[in-house]
Amino acid sequence: MAKKLRGDKNWGITMTGGLYSDAISTEVSEYGLGIAAVPIMEVLVGESPRLEGEDKDHVLRLAALEGPLPPILVDRTTMRVIDGIHRLMAASLKGQRLIDVEFFDGSSEDAFLKAVESNVEHGLPLTHADRAAAAGRILKSHPAMSDRAIAKSTGLSARAVAQLRLSSHSVPKSTVRIGRDGKVRPLNGAKGRLRAAELMKENPEASVRQVARMAGVSPATALDVRRRLERGEDPVRNQGSAVAAPEEETPSGSRSTDGSSVIRLPALATLEKLMRDPSLRQSELGRRLLRLFKENELGAKDMEDIVASVPPHCIELIVGLSRRNSQIWTEFAQLLDRRARAVNPE
Repeated sequence: MAKKLRGDKNWGITMTGGLYSDAISTEVSEYGLGIAAVPIMEVLVGESPRLEGEDKDHVLRLAALEGPLPPILVDRTTMRVIDGIHRLMAASLKGQRLIDVEFFDGSSEDAFLKAVESNVEHGLPLTHADRAAAAGRILKSHPAMSDRAIAKSTGLSARAVAQLRLSSHSVPKSTVRIGRDGKVRPLNGAKGRLRAAELMKENPEASVRQVARMAGVSPATALDVRRRLERGEDPVRNQGSAVAAPEEETPSGSRSTDGSSVIRLPALATLEKLMRDPSLRQSELGRRLLRLFKENELGAKDMEDIVASVPPHCIELIVGLSRRNSQIWTEFAQLLDRRARAVNPE
């Protein structure tokens, strides 16, 4: 049975089902292996994370571009579009018979997750409402994904995802969290903390990341255990009660496992966006600022190991220097904030 895109006859795109494998071109696309040239008539409309549907103006802009567009992503089993519906419509509008397709293998739930991730990474940006609705759906289909992992996939903040998880009664319960690194961590880490403490006593020279990997806990939890042991405290908080969620679940702006304030550096996606901004890249001061942010981001990845490697006699000096640098960045942010208010007084 034929299906038209959003029932709009002006686009002239009719989607048909049926066997598509015999119709796929055997020619290798200019994008290389893994990309097939598929008849446009064999591609079906898939589920979109866009609540308002396709943007006709964006289709027209794509159709006006010279040269081929990037391949669209299609579910191999259903032949439904996962990412690239605007490109498909533009190709049809230009009268193309074939379109380059990259195939996806996975469940319908994973296909929707991939659709959201693809739309967040490139193309026409999703609205905040689109991203919030997508996060709510992903929480239900992938309840074990950590808040930060879902935040990265949807372009929301980890705090916003955490609030969605707490406010929804339809999100299935899960005793573990799968972080952005793909590792599975228990929500109640008492056993992991005890195992980490055991490993630290057996091998005091082991790095925080080594202990974390062997104990099955996050580096932040392993670091907290080391600090507790150094202070002569029990490695498990509140004498065996449930501990805080793993590092991947700590919302931005919250406190760390030892109760101290956590300074969250710019998200990697934000930094990457700034790195692409020509107004910053084309000035010397702008490039210096980007280098500073990049160094901070790289240092944050190894923060636990760096902390553990500081010699005891240097700790006080480095603490003072760190606080001074923190003050400098705070003053920098305040100056920018005042400038923003002056430029946009509303």
